[in-house]
Amino acid sequence: MTQETIDNLIQELRRGVIVLAVLSLLAEEHYGYEVLKLLSDQGMEIDQGTLYPLLRRLENQGLLESHWRLEAARQRKYYIISLAGREVFPRLRDEWQKMTDILNRLLSQFK
Repeated sequence: MTQETIDNLIQELRRGVIVLAVLSLLAEEHYGYEVLKLLSDQGMEIDQGTLYPLLRRLENQGLLESHWRLEAARQRKYYIISLAGREVFPRLRDEWQKMTDILNRLLSQFK
């Protein structure tokens, strides 16, 4: 198996997890680079090319809200979870917990 194939499998595995992580961070308002840094501080490295399209998609889906703010002579776009996002998030979190419980049982059987 090639390293490229392995990298693609890992990327697929992480895709849904990143959505949940981003939504959880955006219970408080943050701008994009701040989200990258907070994720990195928790050990979840993602690149800008993944995060910014995700933020736009979540906003288009109505799960996030955003606004521009001028800070230190720079315009920054701040994101926060929307009311719809707050309604969806607990369901996603609960589903994630169920899946991790199942996967932990399955993975513990693999020797």
